[in-house]
Amino acid sequence: MLKIIEHAKIWITLSLIVIVVGLGFMFTRGLNFGIDFKGGTQVVFNFGKEFDKTAVDKVVKSYAPNAVTNTVNTTEYEIKSANLDSQKVNEIFNTFKKDYGLSDKAIVSQNEIGASIGKELTQKALLALGIAFICMLIYIAIRFEIKFGIAALTALFHDILITLSVYAIFNITVNSPFIAAILTIVGYSINDTIVIFDRIRENSKFMRRSTPTEIADKSLTQTMSRSINTTLTTLFTIVAVNIFVPTVREFSFPLIIGIATGAYSSIFIASPMWVWLKKRGSKKKVVRE
Repeated sequence: MLKIIEHAKIWITLSLIVIVVGLGFMFTRGLNFGIDFKGGTQVVFNFGKEFDKTAVDKVVKSYAPNAVTNTVNTTEYEIKSANLDSQKVNEIFNTFKKDYGLSDKAIVSQNEIGASIGKELTQKALLALGIAFICMLIYIAIRFEIKFGIAALTALFHDILITLSVYAIFNITVNSPFIAAILTIVGYSINDTIVIFDRIRENSKFMRRSTPTEIADKSLTQTMSRSINTTLTTLFTIVAVNIFVPTVREFSFPLIIGIATGAYSSIFIASPMWVWLKKRGSKKKVVRE
């Protein structure tokens, strides 16, 4: 039987290090919000054929160093930047026409995005997360018990903070797909946690004389292979999408971080948290008696 709970301090310390470093970057440098939040310009060029994105990126970065670029349908090239005015767009377009022979009608679209859209999106995302957390806490409290609910939500907060920390540390651009990815991560992570908690509840019925630590360790041992196999299968698919479908990388990359972190938190954060809450509840009962 695996002895996971005994080393809970190690797992929690590792997570805290990443979170503290990430929060440090967030408070000093801040998150690198893209045009979906700060506002800016979105331009799509049609090259009419496949092209070397790396070479094209070098041209764009010389005009807008913080621009986010994507390949659309192999022949179209999208640029998003908060510092891209009409003059720079024209200069980039002229360079493309000279180097790649683009026609005068190669600009598919050019849109100005207001910062108010990002603000509204953030508010709705936070509202959605709040409602989801409350509903999950109520469901788990009814289906299991309140201690399971608190432990599960702690793990979800952990997953969100780790993902945000990675983005803050490496200064990765945060756009609207990131919000969608966070909501997806919450749904995926809670599912993995519930599977483990369901096994803990079942084992609790047959291990009445065992300690919460023993029950949790046995339950984690029984569900470990299932959790790892499910996570790896999911990650293989999303990594493949991230590599071969560049247009969805802003969504798939945070999903990779969140799903890996979600599997980690279900095993190494949620279960130790349940054990701690269980022991704390037992100590209060002893004191009252």
